[in-house]
Amino acid sequence: MLEKDLNNYWKTVVNTIQDGLMVVDRAGIIVSVNRALETITGYSRKDMIGTPCTILHCDACQAVRDSRGEHWCALFRTGRLKMRRCALMRKDGREIHVLKNASLLHDSGGETIGAVETLTDITEIVQKDHQIDAFQRYLRSEDGFQGIIGASGSMQRIFTLIQNAAQSDAPVIVLGESGTGKEMVANAIHETGARKTKPYVKINCAVLSESLLESELFGHVKGAYTGAYRSREGRFESARGGDIFLDEIGDLPLSTQVKLLRVLEEKVIERVGDNRPIPVDVRIITATNKDLKSLVDKGSFRDDLYFRINVIPIRLPPLRDRIDDIPLLANAFFEKRQLKSGNPIRGISEEAMSFLMMHKWPGNVRELRSAIEYAFVACHEPLIQPTHLPQSICGDAESRRMSKASWAVPADSQKQELIEALKKSSGNQAEAARLLGVSRVTVWNRIKKYKIDIRRVIL
Repeated sequence: MLEKDLNNYWKTVVNTIQDGLMVVDRAGIIVSVNRALETITGYSRKDMIGTPCTILHCDACQAVRDSRGEHWCALFRTGRLKMRRCALMRKDGREIHVLKNASLLHDSGGETIGAVETLTDITEIVQKDHQIDAFQRYLRSEDGFQGIIGASGSMQRIFTLIQNAAQSDAPVIVLGESGTGKEMVANAIHETGARKTKPYVKINCAVLSESLLESELFGHVKGAYTGAYRSREGRFESARGGDIFLDEIGDLPLSTQVKLLRVLEEKVIERVGDNRPIPVDVRIITATNKDLKSLVDKGSFRDDLYFRINVIPIRLPPLRDRIDDIPLLANAFFEKRQLKSGNPIRGISEEAMSFLMMHKWPGNVRELRSAIEYAFVACHEPLIQPTHLPQSICGDAESRRMSKASWAVPADSQKQELIEALKKSSGNQAEAARLLGVSRVTVWNRIKKYKIDIRRVIL
C-alpha cells in the first residue's frame, strides 16, 4: 500500500480504534480527537477542538514551569507517559477512570510541536475493584462486632457484654426500642458462644395466637386439637443442645409464661395433649421493647418469670444517644446496598450526612437503613444529597437551618479557599480536594461555578 493511500485511510483507522485519542499543540490546545474520545468524555469534537486539554480535568496532570517562567504540563519535560492510571471528568460531571499513554510529537528538525495521548476507559474495572475493596472492608470492619456497627463507648460496652454472655449458659434478655438491633445481638450471642455448632431457633411471641404459640414452642401429639393429624415436636425440641430466641417476650400469654417458667427451672417440656416430660438442654435468649417491670406491676407478666429471664440483661441504646455512630452506620448501609445494586453512586455528601446527624431517629437503626435504601432509589447523581433523603429527614426546616449553619461558607471565602488550594496543588484537582476536605466532584463543580481558569491561577 502506498504512503499516499495510508494517509487517505488514516482518519478511518483512528476513528475505528476503541481507545480515545487526542493530539495537542505545544500550548496544550486540542487540535484533533477521534470518535472514541467523544464517547468516553461526553464532549463533542466541536467542544474540544481549540480548547485547552485541561477541559478534561485529569487528576494526573502536573504543572511545571518552563524556561520562560510559564507553567505547563510536565509531559513536555519528561517526554512520555506510559500506562498511567488517572481520572477524568466527563461533560456531565461524572468521573471516569482511564489508562493513559502519551508521547511528544516532533517535526522533521526534531523540534517539539505537540503531544499525542491515548486513553483506555477502565471505569468498569475500577468500579469492580472498589466494590471488592468495600466488601472486604465490610467483612473486616473494626468498628463493629459480629455485623453490629458501632464505635461509641456505649456500643463497645455492649460488645463486651455480648462476649461475656456468650460464655455463659444463663438466660439473656435483650432490651431496647424497636429498630435498635436486638435480634442481631441475640445472633451474636449464639455465634460467639459454646453452642454455636448447635441449632439456633427463633420465634416471635407476638405473631401467634395463644394455642398456636404453645404448639410451636412445645409441640403437640396426634389428636391434641382439631387439625392435629400427627405428632409434632416444638421449637424447644428442635433447639436441643443450642439456643432458642424468644422475641417480643412481653407479649407472651400468662398461661404460656407458666410453662416457660417450668422449662427454665426444670429443663423439661410437655407437648400439647400429653403429660409426659421431655428433657431439653436449651439456653434461652429473650428480647422485648416493652418495660417488663411495668408489666409485672400491672399483673400482665409474672414476676417469677421476670426474675428468671432477667439474669443477664443487655440494654441497647437508641440511635439518638449514639450520634457519633451514624456516619459509620450510614456508610456501612451504603456500601452494602451498592454491592448488591452495582449503582454508580459514589457516596453520601457532607450536606446529606449533616441532615442524618440532626435527625432524631424514632425508628433507630432500622429507620436509618431504610433512609439509605430510599436515597439509592431517589438519587441519580454522583453523591447522595439532602433532597434524596426521605421527607421526614430532609423536610425538617429546623434541622435544615442548623445543618446549613454547620457547613455553609460565604461564596467569596469559598472561592478564595479553592484558588489557594489549586495554587498549592499546582492545579491538581484531586490534591486540592484533599486539602479542602471535599470530594473531587465538589472541586470540579466549584471551578465551574466560579468560572476559575486553572492556568491563570497557577501562573
